[in-house]
Amino acid sequence: MDLFSSAVTDTDKRKALRAGLDSGVLQRWPGSFSPLCSKLIEDIGFEGVYVSGAVLSADLGLPDIGLTTLTEVAARGGQIARATNLPSLIDADTGFGEPMSAARTVAALEDAGLSGCHLEDQVNPKRCGHLDGKAVVETVEMVKRLRAAVSGRRDENFVICARTDARAIEGLDAAIDRAKAYVDAGADLIFTEALADADEFEKFRAAVDIPLLANMTEFGKSELLTAAQLRDLGYNAVIYPVTTLRIAMGAVEAGLREISAEGTQTGLLDGMQHRSRLYELLRYAEYNDFDTATFNFTIPGA
Repeated sequence: MDLFSSAVTDTDKRKALRAGLDSGVLQRWPGSFSPLCSKLIEDIGFEGVYVSGAVLSADLGLPDIGLTTLTEVAARGGQIARATNLPSLIDADTGFGEPMSAARTVAALEDAGLSGCHLEDQVNPKRCGHLDGKAVVETVEMVKRLRAAVSGRRDENFVICARTDARAIEGLDAAIDRAKAYVDAGADLIFTEALADADEFEKFRAAVDIPLLANMTEFGKSELLTAAQLRDLGYNAVIYPVTTLRIAMGAVEAGLREISAEGTQTGLLDGMQHRSRLYELLRYAEYNDFDTATFNFTIPGA
């Protein structure tokens, strides 16, 4: 029975994530802002789901400056992960505290059903990776963070990704050096934030010999490369972290303005997801069949 949760076990999802990274096929992970969004990502045929810290913060009405808690992130991430059979990678910011907290973070995210997480080398309070004014901890401090996270892992298949924000602060060569140190500390995947263009993505690929993740976020510092370009550059995964939220909020804002101006939503109907499509994603018919099969008795005296 998979109506109420994923039909795939947490361990099998984690194995699928690792297999995908080693497959030679670019793993495309759109950001999901809700369990329903995860169902749509799976239905359309993507390889995985990404849970963005910026999106989770925004959904709570907060800026992405390290205000969310481990409890909030694990709870919402778990809801999003369990709504799909796809593996899910979640943004764990700086690990929610000292290195010991990073170990606890990994344990909590495992318990929540996530397939992997990434930890970054920013200082607290952190900043969105495509904004100015960031600062990074010393490499040795991030290495401690990663080693603690690896030690907190109980399922060897849980993927620990190391993100470095050093490109915009210390330069590309320093970011590469950090990535190599993070690999030595046990990272399974490297995420370099805010690379400028295809040349920088290519240089990073040539220098680091474990799976790499590319961030294709809009309105940021990175050139928006296509999936085909990233595949040809040798990248293993790409995230579109805030794309679905931006699409949704753009449509919501436009719709609300039209209702305010026109006094009706009639002109918006063609752009809406139809009730029938929503019910298809939610598997209404299967719930109905289950309910009918279960409640097929009468109560005496009724």
